Amino acid sequence: MALFDHFHNVYDVAFKPRLLRTLLKDHVPDQNQPFRSPSDLSIVLSAIKTHRLLSESVTESIDQKHIDKWKTAVDSWVDRLLALVSCNMPDKCWAGTCLLGLTCQECSTDRFLASYSVWFHKLLSHIQPAAESHFVKVASCTSISDLLTRLGSFPNAKKDGTSHAGKLIQPVLKLLNEDGSEAVWEGAVHLLCTIVTFYPSSVQHHYDIVEAAIVSKIMSGKCSVNMLEKLAACLALLPKSRGDEACWFLMMQKVLLSINVNLNEAFQGLEEEAKCNEAIRLLVPPGKDPPPPLGGKKTYGEVLDKAARKSEQLLMSSVTTLMLCCCKMLTTSYPVQVTVPIRPLLALVGRVLVVDGSLSQALLPFVTAIQQEFICSQLPTLHSYVLDLLTAIIKRVRSQLLPHAADIMRLLTVYFRMCALPELRIKVYSVIKILLMSMGIGIAVHLAEEVINNAFADLNPIDQGTGDVSSSANSKASTGALLQTRHRKRKHATTATGSSEEQLDRVNFEKEVPKGYTTFIPVKIAALEALEALLTVGGALRSEHWRLKVDLLLITIATNACKGGWADDERVISLPSDATSTQADFQLAALRALLASLLSPARVRPPYLAQGLELFRRGKQETGTRLAEFCTHALLALEVLIHPRALPLEDFPTVNRKSFDNGANHKYPESMYSGGQDLNTPFSRGPLGMALGVPNPDYDLYDKWLGSDDEIDIPVTDPSKNRNNVDDASEAFRDHQTEKLPSVDGASSPKVAKKIDHRSAATGADMREGGTEEEIMVESHQFPESISQEESTFPAVISASTSTKIEIGKVASDSGALDPGDSEIATGNDVLVAKGDSFAIQGENASTAVSNSERSKGLVSELDNESSMDSFPDIVDADPDSDSE
Repeated sequence: MALFDHFHNVYDVAFKPRLLRTLLKDHVPDQNQPFRSPSDLSIVLSAIKTHRLLSESVTESIDQKHIDKWKTAVDSWVDRLLALVSCNMPDKCWAGTCLLGLTCQECSTDRFLASYSVWFHKLLSHIQPAAESHFVKVASCTSISDLLTRLGSFPNAKKDGTSHAGKLIQPVLKLLNEDGSEAVWEGAVHLLCTIVTFYPSSVQHHYDIVEAAIVSKIMSGKCSVNMLEKLAACLALLPKSRGDEACWFLMMQKVLLSINVNLNEAFQGLEEEAKCNEAIRLLVPPGKDPPPPLGGKKTYGEVLDKAARKSEQLLMSSVTTLMLCCCKMLTTSYPVQVTVPIRPLLALVGRVLVVDGSLSQALLPFVTAIQQEFICSQLPTLHSYVLDLLTAIIKRVRSQLLPHAADIMRLLTVYFRMCALPELRIKVYSVIKILLMSMGIGIAVHLAEEVINNAFADLNPIDQGTGDVSSSANSKASTGALLQTRHRKRKHATTATGSSEEQLDRVNFEKEVPKGYTTFIPVKIAALEALEALLTVGGALRSEHWRLKVDLLLITIATNACKGGWADDERVISLPSDATSTQADFQLAALRALLASLLSPARVRPPYLAQGLELFRRGKQETGTRLAEFCTHALLALEVLIHPRALPLEDFPTVNRKSFDNGANHKYPESMYSGGQDLNTPFSRGPLGMALGVPNPDYDLYDKWLGSDDEIDIPVTDPSKNRNNVDDASEAFRDHQTEKLPSVDGASSPKVAKKIDHRSAATGADMREGGTEEEIMVESHQFPESISQEESTFPAVISASTSTKIEIGKVASDSGALDPGDSEIATGNDVLVAKGDSFAIQGENASTAVSNSERSKGLVSELDNESSMDSFPDIVDADPDSDSE
């Protein structure tokens, strides 16, 4: 390689073979070069995965010279690894085996399909017969697992892969049965799980032997907790090798029977005999033969022989491992549909949860204090595993669990009342949350009271033990500060605020909390998540007796949690177990529950919407945190409550739409925006602010609102009775015509002349005799700029002693104006009174409006007064459904 033979950039194909040769030279040992350090392998591993040095993926535009160089470099890499795998030195053999497994994952498809058989037999030589070094055994199992996993993605190679997997069963079982290192057992179990997953048919002829080997290792008492979990997962996968429903059901039946048999010995003297007999009877009904023991008769006999000598600790570890196996079987996918034995599973759950370590008087002579002490020390672990089993049952069966819902609710209710350990309460809350989300509102109605009572106990706002929440006095002050934001410039909001503060005072949180009870933050988070699920599922049905109480609790908790500032994620709070949480997690859980409280349907609007919005607004400002992301989402979700609107079901096409450069973007005719137009008709606007001069075909309601060409009979009385009142009203409106009104765009527009032939309305040409007098006052939205008092007779008052037929006449299509000589005024029984920039429709008879001259003068005086808007009543921020004013 020339000293200055540069390549183009990091993505150049010429760079990859050069880097691969450098790694091979500097970090991979050969026959003569010693293996320096395992850290060299991490450097090689990172470089190969980052730059994809073994992929050999090129495009057609790449020079063939560079392609050949890359292929030659990969060939050299593979040859070096095969030489290392065959090396007698354990360290070099281990390095070559590990890198060969990496090559199986990263190499090109063509190279893998051409070489996998050679690589497989090279690796197989280290486990059949087994190598002396444990490191080489573990590396060989891992590399073969990588090879089989890659081979399983090629359907054409499935048959060959099954043949290779069948050669591994006996060597793997031999590794599992020998008294070696636990790392070797773990590698063998991992390889066995890969074989069962990708090549299940290769295990069919060895099914009983594999089951016996796994069960024997579980019962041996020589494995750690991590190893037992891997063995349980492998045993749960074993029925896949046969792929039928009977095999899965038989395995579940044998595991449950083994658990109950071991519990008979562990719970002797601590439970009623009926509980034990019921669990066994559900598994083996009377008259039916029991299934074969788990692991076979020989293995079962050895287990019974060891049970007499082994300690209770090993007995409990076997029980918990088999419970974990049941969980894996319920949650792992299976090729066919299976029947889950729900009743035996629930009987096992109930049998374990009801045991609390207490002894009856009749059993005291048969149980020693040491036995009771040991059982009580193991009960939290047993309860934890059985709650995991209950969670797996709910996840697998879901809504089909409904016939057994009553038993589950009764069991959870009883256990929740006696459970006090934080780890177990977290799991109970988790079970309830999953149960609510999977079974819906029916279960929520019955579990609501129990969930709320326990949540109040765990979310006690006056609890000082954890330091994450404050006293009720501080809660009141903080909530009051938030409440001040909602009644600014509200005349009657002080009363509403005071009532909320009084509610905070009236809620006695102490009555739900046992004396001296301290709650960890992870428990509080679990309680908040359970309340969130309850409000999401069952907040709208039969929640009147608890909804206000829960809403108040959640706003109090959220306010107290966030009032000291927003926490960062580095502040970790740990439980005695592995559960860890941060103050930020608690704040996020409180805000999530608060959002569910605000969005959950109720009979009234959310009472603490303003406080919640303030919290979310403040949280949104913490940019780059999980709290800010959620608060942004919360504000978007609450938009429908802040600005409710009814959108059309269909997007109607627009006819008279302007661009943003030329004017407003609207559907209404241009006559509506009449800042510079001359509208010479009193009907240029309709009662809802729509232009009536040019009909808009987009709105079918146009003709219905106007009632065009429909005859309306309006009975009127003798006009002489109210002649004086009419003259007074007309005179008042004439005085008002000189006032300037603002146009749509905010500028003062000239007043438009409206001419109505008063005599044509006063004559009796179209009058007919009728009953009472109807007088109609019509005022234009805009007034003429200059008009003589003689011509201006607006508003027009039509009065006659007989019934009057009034019609809307012709409408000028171009100018939108009415011809006063050819048209007559059409109206109904309602009165249109000018008010601001639009018409206000008052549902009262025209005769009443005109007959009272004082009322007409009062309306005119309000319109003349520039500060008339100040006389409007203040907006009251109160519940529209309430009786308060």
